[in-house]
Formats: sequence, C-alpha cells, structure tokens
Amino acid sequence: MKKLFVLCLTVLFLFSLGAVAGAKTLKVGLDAGPVSQDPQVQLSGGMLQYAHWVFDPLVRYAQDMHFEARLAEKWERIDALTMRFHLRKGVKFHSGNPFTAKDVQFTFNRFYNSPDFKGLFEPFEGCYVVDDYTVDIKTKKPYALLINMATYIFPLDSKFYTGKDETGQPKDAVVKIGPSFALKNESGTGPYKVTEWEQGAKYVFERFPDYWDKNSPGNVDKIILTPIKEDATRVAALLSGDVDFISPVPPQDFKRIRSDKKVKMVTYSGGRIITIQLNQKRKAEFKDKRVRQAIVYAINNKGIVKKIMKGTATTAGQQGPKGYMGYNPALVPRYDLKKAKALMKEAGLENGFECTMIGPNNRYVNDEKIAEAVVSMLSKIKIKVNLKTMPKAQYWDEFDAQVADIQLIGWHSDTEDSGNFSEFLTMCPNKETGYGQYNSGNYCNPKIDELTMAAQSETDLKKRKAILQEIEKILYDDAAFVPFHWQNHSYAGKNKVGIKSIVNTMNFPYFGDLVYK
Repeated sequence: MKKLFVLCLTVLFLFSLGAVAGAKTLKVGLDAGPVSQDPQVQLSGGMLQYAHWVFDPLVRYAQDMHFEARLAEKWERIDALTMRFHLRKGVKFHSGNPFTAKDVQFTFNRFYNSPDFKGLFEPFEGCYVVDDYTVDIKTKKPYALLINMATYIFPLDSKFYTGKDETGQPKDAVVKIGPSFALKNESGTGPYKVTEWEQGAKYVFERFPDYWDKNSPGNVDKIILTPIKEDATRVAALLSGDVDFISPVPPQDFKRIRSDKKVKMVTYSGGRIITIQLNQKRKAEFKDKRVRQAIVYAINNKGIVKKIMKGTATTAGQQGPKGYMGYNPALVPRYDLKKAKALMKEAGLENGFECTMIGPNNRYVNDEKIAEAVVSMLSKIKIKVNLKTMPKAQYWDEFDAQVADIQLIGWHSDTEDSGNFSEFLTMCPNKETGYGQYNSGNYCNPKIDELTMAAQSETDLKKRKAILQEIEKILYDDAAFVPFHWQNHSYAGKNKVGIKSIVNTMNFPYFGDLVYK
C-alpha cells in the first residue's frame, strides 16, 4: 500500500512537471496597452485587439474576410430588417455564469450608453430575445452592413455587470473618463482572463480553462503584455529575447529584423487612413475652403511615405483605400506648393497665421515624425504650427476635448467599408446620434450627412458604390480633412511564434489561436 502511495505521488509529480514544462508564455511588446477592461468604453484598434483576447464576438472576420462563426453558430435573414442569430450552447463566462441570449441583448442595449459606439449602432432598432439561444437583431430600415456590425458585438456577462459597485455606481455604467466597475473588472467568454492589470505598465492574461473553443490550435497559456512606446526599445527587446512578439515594427528597422535569423517579420496591408483635421470652430481661417485646400496642397504626403514611412504605406487622396466600395480612382494625392501659396494669397493670407496642433507619439507608425513634418511643410506657406505630442493614454482625452486647432487621427473602417469613415470622421458632429464623434475639425456639410445615411440603407451595390464615390468627391473638393496615407500593419516575433496565421487586415491578432512551438 505504501509503495502504491509513493508511486501515485511520483506519477502525480511527473504529470504536474510535464504540465508546467508544456506551458507556453508569450511575452508581447506593443506600442501601447488597452486603456480599460470595458470593451465598450472606447472604439479604438487597441481596445478591439483586447476584446478579441478577453471577450468573443458573435462573428469575426477570417483572413480572407469571410465571416467566421464565433458565439453565433449561424445566422439568417428573416426579412429586410431582421437577422436571426443562433447562439452557441454550453459557453461560460469567466465568472462561471452561462452565456445566453439575455447577455447579447444586455450588451446590445449598452452600446447606446457609450459615446463611441452609439453612432455605430444608430441604424438599429433593437435586439430581441427569441429564446435562450436565439436573438433577432433589427434595423430601422434596410441596412447593407448588419452582419458586419455583428463583429462588434462582444457579449458581456449581464449578471456580472448588474447591481451597484462599492461606490454606489451601477456596475454597467460606461464611463469614458473616470472610475467605473467595468474599468477594472471583466467577465468575458474569450480565451484569456485578466489576472494582472497595471495600467500602461504591465498586463497579464491567462488561459481560461473553460474556454468553449476546444478546436482552437492555440497553445499559449499566459500572455504578458508590456507597452513599449519607443520604437528602438521595442525592437531591441525582441532582438535580445526579452519579448517574443512586437507590433508595430518601425519602418526604419525592417531591414535589421529581416537580416536577423532568430526572428521573422510579417506585414499585412491595412486600410487605416492617417489624417489631420482642421478645427473650424477654433480657428476662423479654417472655415475658408481655400485655406483648407492650401494646406492639403502644402502637405507632401508622397514624401512622407517615401522618407518617413520608408515606402511601407500607401499615399492617400481620399478616405477609403482601393478595394473599398467608395474608392474613386480620380481622387489622387495633390502636393503642389506653388498652388498652395496661390490659394493662401487668394484668401488674403499670404502672410500666414499661427495655430496649435496635437498628435500622439505612440499610437500610429511614426506618428510623432509625421506631426513634425506637418509643422515643417506648413511653415512653407507661412502657417506657424505650435505642436504638442503625447502618449496615446493621454492623447484621446485631449482629442475629445478638442484642445488644439489641428488634431491628428488614424481610422480603420469599423465595417471594412468606406461609409464608416464618413459616419465618424466627416458627418456633422451630433452628440445624440454619435455621428461625427471623431470629427474634431467640426466640418459640417448637410449633403454629406444625407448621402452617408442614404448609403447605409441602399442594398443595390451598384447604386451604393456611386453614392460613396460621390461622398469622396465632395470631401476632396471641400478639403474636409488632410489625408496622408493608409498605414500597413507590421509584426515581428521569434521564429517559433506562428504570427502569419493570426494576423489580418483589421490589425486584431487572434492570440487565442496562436501556436508557439
């Protein structure tokens, strides 16, 4: 009996040792970390990346851009306004609560309490529970992008977020600035649970043992995410072995990483437009279309792509890139310094003026260098720009407050469609609907609003394309914003890290499916 007991202990020890030996920890170095544990508090690339690790959407995009079933096993059109989603059974939240249709409805309704998301879901009438594992999502009018929007529905645990926290505030409160229960607590259905959260310093995610997707090839048990703002430091961390995966890779280091046999790099074409917006409410000069046009002509965006981006981006003349429905091949980049000076003279401003500008220094590839280039280029038409750059964690509060005359922003279409750019960046700002939420230039053209809303409900794709192209032409002629380029995505990691199969054009690495050999 004693020998049997010893044998059992030995087997148990060896088994536990083997489990530890087989455990995979992925050390990740990104330019910034998520700003909250609440996936609905901010509509940004960084927060959507986080949502795919800790939560799960109803559906998601595969690499070839088809819709892949996640918490919704299948879906079907019931009528012109309704799509029915059949939900996966046996799914658990991190709290242990079961996932049901009520959680989808709770999450959907909560979008309308989010300043960032309510505009995105304005075309919808509501989400209705059919039974425990079936929901109907209805729109106010025919809407061509209903299934696209399902990629943004990351169900939250309705029981977990019901009630009041220790301060007496509702647990389901969406608080963009300030403390909240959801800011520091999560209960999703995703592959990873949050186990450590040092805002802006260190984040630890551990594999959820009851994760529903048993067919996932992913074998990473723990992710340690360290934000590394400085490009050179991030690259050095990878090459020294301190981290296993980094993003983005600065263009100036592409050659260096490609020449190192211990690591590999993967790039993926993206649709994120990098722009600056000219605040017409803060600066009277920007109300003059000739001044806005002069600024567009003064910006050598081809030069920025060549010298700063090292050819790793595509020069833009409009919002949506080639391949998007609204892309208009006639709207090309238009750097012409002579034309810019003539327009300033025509506007009676040949002696220029002074203005302020803010930009992030760790959100987009080479964002600070791009902002500095703007200062230099606009000085050639005698516009003196007082620039201030700051980390992403500080930047968005300042952006929302519109503290500067010129503000830099990047935007990837939430629906992989041109219409979304207009909905958030160029429609007249409207706090009630959420449209124009990120239009810090306060550009407002009722025709753009009219056409954007018409495109939403137009299901004839040929007609819809014509509407979206008309929108791009009006914005181009109005110089509604200043386009720079569409940013490519870049990733690098150790040779054993299976990067290629988990990245996509949305820049949401699906770490839950990552294989670390």
